[in-house]
Order: sequence, then structure tokens, then C-alpha cells
Amino acid sequence: MRRARPLLHHCACCHDRAALSLDRRAFVGGGLAALGLASHSALAPAWAQEAAKPHRIDVHHHFSPPQWIAEVKGRELLQPANVNWTPAKSIEDMDKGGVAAAMISITNPGLWFGDKEVTRRIARECNEYGARLVQERPTRFGLFAALPLPDVDATLKEIEYAFDTLKADGAHFMTSYGDTWLGNLAYMPVMEELNRRKAVVHVHPTAANCCKNLVPDVSSGIMEYGTDTTRAMLGVLFSGTAVRCPDIRFIWSHGGGTAPFLAGRIDRSSRNAKEREQRLPNGAMHEMKKFYYDTAGAANPGAMASLLKLVTPANVLFGTDFPPGGTSRDVAKALAELGLGLTDADLRAIDRDNAVRLLPRLAAS
Repeated sequence: MRRARPLLHHCACCHDRAALSLDRRAFVGGGLAALGLASHSALAPAWAQEAAKPHRIDVHHHFSPPQWIAEVKGRELLQPANVNWTPAKSIEDMDKGGVAAAMISITNPGLWFGDKEVTRRIARECNEYGARLVQERPTRFGLFAALPLPDVDATLKEIEYAFDTLKADGAHFMTSYGDTWLGNLAYMPVMEELNRRKAVVHVHPTAANCCKNLVPDVSSGIMEYGTDTTRAMLGVLFSGTAVRCPDIRFIWSHGGGTAPFLAGRIDRSSRNAKEREQRLPNGAMHEMKKFYYDTAGAANPGAMASLLKLVTPANVLFGTDFPPGGTSRDVAKALAELGLGLTDADLRAIDRDNAVRLLPRLAAS
């Protein structure tokens, strides 16, 4: 039975797609036109046919509450597509790309701009807005709750409210906050609480203060996001967080950034340092293989070939980075055309089954 959600004020969302049906008389009366339609459908690739029966689950899909937009307008790393987001645009893209449900989360520039009180307020407003959206469309949306790190006490309080009152499906972090990364020992109480709850945790990259605009005319999204993902993952690994909190189900954005390519070097380093034996007793690779990775920004042969050398398709999740990252239809097409030996069963697992295993509420979507 689906968990009861708190009664919240409704927000304006888009209408459901009208169900289309053809009875036998209409089909026969359609004659050659009906035959032509059937032939076209039969010849269409599987990823395109499936848009008519949405089944995918997009674990990397962004939303932009009005309160968040008001706070972040004009800030670095904000993209126009996020400012112009609406629930209707999400549903439209999902319907076109065969996406049954999307896990919504906040994206860059995040929530932290140096003021703890502002960060606490915006996190709460984002989560309440997201919860209303999920309440109105429980089979179309799930919520990764925004959390006000680096304020540990406020984050613990928001976890309690988001999970127990709003019934969030999981938590969401950025890779870094100012000049600290996930895995920082100051954040251990937060990780221990999420571990106690066996939480699904989605991690989205940003550009740390140290490393913005290092190369002229090269935006942070081109290289730095992938690198900061790897920094955060190394923080979680080498701090011992991954071993100490084994029940957190981490989802790393963008195919894990540069980490799959560097996995061999990372693993060798973890095994050579005696002082790390307790933190990584089985080596880094052992823990990296337990993580999950989404396809947003990684649905290309180079990134996926590296990722699939690290993990099996069972640890890969469909993700789009909508709205700035592209359409769900484009990502589905790219995955189907990778040419890396993925079977129909593998694609079905990536599209849906792996996400349902992590987020069983969405099985009804």
C-alpha cells in the first residue's frame, strides 16, 4: 500500500495525457490509413515505440520552485533552462520520451551561498513545493529532498522533516560546498542518519570554489563537473564513509564523472596505504561497484564503455539532467544506439527495473 502523504496545498501542474483508443469498427473503417499506421509503428525502433507506453524512470530530473529561482537568479552556474522550467514542461518531455516517472531534485547553483539561515529556508521551501508536486502526481514524480549542507544540525532536522512528514523518496546533495566535499568527517552525523534510514542519496556535481574558470572559455560543465564528482566519490571512499555507512544507496550523476576511467588508479592507491586498511579493507573498487550511476550526460560510447567496465548494467540508471541536459527521448535513443553489447533486458533494467528496485514506490508508475 502506498504511504500516506500529508495533505498539502496543491500546485498547478499539467494535465495527464488523454488516453487514445481505437475500437474494432474504427480500425476496420480506417482501411489503408489504419494499415499504414500499423506498418509505421512496426518499423519504428523499440525506444520510439515505447514512448506510447511510458515505463522509464528518470532519476536525474530537475525542478525549479519559484522561491529557489528568486534566490538564485543572476548567480554563477545557473542555466536559463532551469529558470524557465514548469511542471508542464517536465510532463511534456516525459510523455515524449516514454518516461513514466521522474525523481526531481535541485540543480546548480544549489542552495549554499554562505548564509545558513537562507540555506535552511530555501531547502524547506524547495522540499515543500516538491512534496506538493508529488502529492498531485504520485505516479509521475518522486522527490530527492534538498538538504542544507554544510549546516549539519539544520541538515539533520531537514532529513527528519523531509522523510517523516513530507515522505521524500530520498536525499540530494551537491558534490561540494564551498571548499568541502562529501566525505568530510564533519558530515559524518548526516551520513550516519541517512545510513540508519537506508536512504537513497543522489549526488549532483557542481564547481568548487577552488576550480572555477581555470581554463578561459571552458565552462564548468565541460570538465569540472565530472572532476568534482570524482573528488566527492574519493571523499566518501577514503574517509571510510562508504564502509561505515553501507546501507546508503549512492547514485552518482553523469556516469560517475571521471571516476570509472580512473578506477584502477583509485583502487591501487586504496590498497597501498596501510593507514587506510580499516577505511577501505577491500579496496576502493569493491565499494565503487556497489554504487549506482545515472546516464545523464553519459549516454555516449566513451563514457558508457568505461562505466560498464566498472559495474554491470544492474548498477546503471536512466537519467537525463532535464531541462538543461537534453530530452528524455534523445537520451533513450542514444542508449539504444550505443553499440556496446547491451541487450534488451539490459536496457529495460537501465530504463526502469534498477530504479524500481531502489525506489519500490515507483513500481506503480
